[in-house]
Amino acid sequence: MVRTILGGRSDANLRFSDLCALMRYLGFEERVRGSHHLFDREGIVEIVNLQSRSGHAKPYQVRQIRRLILKYKLGAD
Repeated sequence: MVRTILGGRSDANLRFSDLCALMRYLGFEERVRGSHHLFDREGIVEIVNLQSRSGHAKPYQVRQIRRLILKYKLGAD
């Protein structure tokens, strides 16, 4: 999944549930407030707010995750 996001070719075709599962896999804690899924992790300044669009992740949110993975070298362990 990390490779898929880093590839950048399927930003509009990722399932929301898969993106949430990836965030949990990367060590983020999830809190749900209505339709907002908030993810945070110790050592990472950004708080990620994800929302589903018809069961898919929003492309701009996938790009945010890609930037976090690259910035903090997540998933490389």
